[in-house]
Parts: sequence; C-alpha cells; structure tokens
Amino acid sequence: MDDFDRRTFTSLMNAVVMKCFGHPLESPLSEPESKHLSNIIEERTGLVIGWRSLKNYATFVLNPIAEKQENPSTATFDTLSRYVFDAPATSEADRKKTGEHFPYWFRYRDQNLVSPKHERATSQSAKNDTVWYVVALVVIGMVLGFLFLQQTNLEQIQDDFRAVDEASLTRNGWFLKDKNATYWDKRGQNAGFLTLFTLQGDNWPKAGETPRVQNLLLRPIQSECFRTEVHFNNFVPGGNWQQAGILLLEDTLFTRKSIRLSLAYNNFFGGLKQPAEILIQATASYGKGDRNLEEFIHQHLFRIGNVNDQRIAVTNL
Repeated sequence: MDDFDRRTFTSLMNAVVMKCFGHPLESPLSEPESKHLSNIIEERTGLVIGWRSLKNYATFVLNPIAEKQENPSTATFDTLSRYVFDAPATSEADRKKTGEHFPYWFRYRDQNLVSPKHERATSQSAKNDTVWYVVALVVIGMVLGFLFLQQTNLEQIQDDFRAVDEASLTRNGWFLKDKNATYWDKRGQNAGFLTLFTLQGDNWPKAGETPRVQNLLLRPIQSECFRTEVHFNNFVPGGNWQQAGILLLEDTLFTRKSIRLSLAYNNFFGGLKQPAEILIQATASYGKGDRNLEEFIHQHLFRIGNVNDQRIAVTNL
C-alpha cells in the first residue's frame, strides 16, 4: 500500500466508523464493536469482512507502524466504500460478474484525491432487467512472456506493421490464435497500419463463459526482464468494456498468470448513477483457479455525459 492509498484507507475507515457508531475512530475497536460493524456491513452490502480484520484495520489506522503492516485487498476497499456510499446490496458472485473493476473504491479514492472531505454519493437500486454485456478486446500488440528463460544479450524488437501479410507477420515472429477470418482479412485495409477490430470475448469473461480473444496476435519474448509498449490510432471506445491494449501472458490458454493494460469504456457502476467513462485500466490474474481479478490501475480520462463530452474525447484520443 503506497502512501496515498494508506491515507485514503485511513479516511475510509474513519468514514465507516462514523457511519456505524456516530463518532470518529479515536481508539481501537473492541471485539463487540468489531463484530457489530462486521454484521452491519454484511447486512447493508451483502459482502463479508471478518470482525478480526476490521479490528486489525482500525488498530493499524490509529498506529501505522512499519513492523505491522495491513494490506487489505481491493475487494475489501470496495466493500467498505459500498457501505459508506449506501450502495445496493450484492454478493461476491454478482460483484465478480458486474463490478469486478471495484467502482466504489475508485470513486472514493478519486474523491479523496480532490478533497479530504467525504461526500456521500447518490445511489439507486439496480435494475432487474436482464443486461447483456458485450466485452470486446482488441490486442494491437501482444507479448507472450515465458519466465525463467535467460539470455546474455538484450533483444530489441520493433514492428511498425507496414507489411501485414501473413508471411511478413510470421517472419517477424508473430502468430495468430482464435482466428476470425471475416475480420482478420480486413487487417490491411488501412495502408501502413495493422487494423484489428473489437470482437466479443475476454481473457477474463463473466461466469459460465470460456476465455477467448478473437484474432489474438501473439509474439514470444525470451527475456526474463523486458520493456514493452504499444501505439494505436483512431480508436475511441464507445461500448461497455470495449477496449484496446496489450496483454502479458505466461501461456496462450489463459490458465496461468497474466497482466492486461488497456484503454477502455465503462458505463456500469454497480447501481451508482454517474456518467460513463473512458479510462486506462490495468488488471492482473494468477490464472486458472484464482477467483479474484486484481485491478491495480483505474484512471479515468474522460467522463462521457453528453454529446459535447463525446466530442472532447474523440478530439483528444
């Protein structure tokens, strides 16, 4: 936890205690107080934070000594923020489906960045209508990293994609996975560029769906340490979780560790009413069997509340 997150966490815990007990956090929580707070949070949010954890968090906030650090997960931050914001109750399963980007925590974090005063957000009940989410991911540059492989010379790879025929891509070390021929055949329609399209799929899909990214362009990296970047043009996301970016994978089956960095669009905030956003998002997963997708960057670039906001985003992206 960096210094800013520690200060934000301190503010959040004070807001939680004030909301529950009507006074600021001035002394450690007793066992009965911690159990009461844990029960109240579960009743209001539908999510669980153990009473011992809450007791430890309060102690840490009051005396943040280096020898005894507390590092709550982003999910815990989000649960506490949901309680403060009076968010609609949910469950861990539903949050994973629709709120895995932990919007309430990042909203609280953004407010703390602007002002130290807490401002209660307006929330509304989640709609009961069936919502269809089309998750689209286009990978312009794809890096496949294999750990524990070392080499003595630093390899430098650069591809401007001036030639995008299959022979040129293969010669430069690229290979394709999950081909969608209809759109892959259009990759050369803009001369001097590799053109890819956002198609349905995700490396971290909602429950019941198989991980897949159509027209996934990959390249193996043989270095243990490396730096990578991607440049793209004429992309302004406009549908929920439409995104373009770069993936770092340990394998091609989405079963091992991965990191994703992308420019994305989001208009779902777990029942909280606010304008859509275009953001930079980074997520990490430990692979198959890991139930928690960790979002470690969520930086909004533009709020899209009206036509003028959309024009500003298009002009500046």
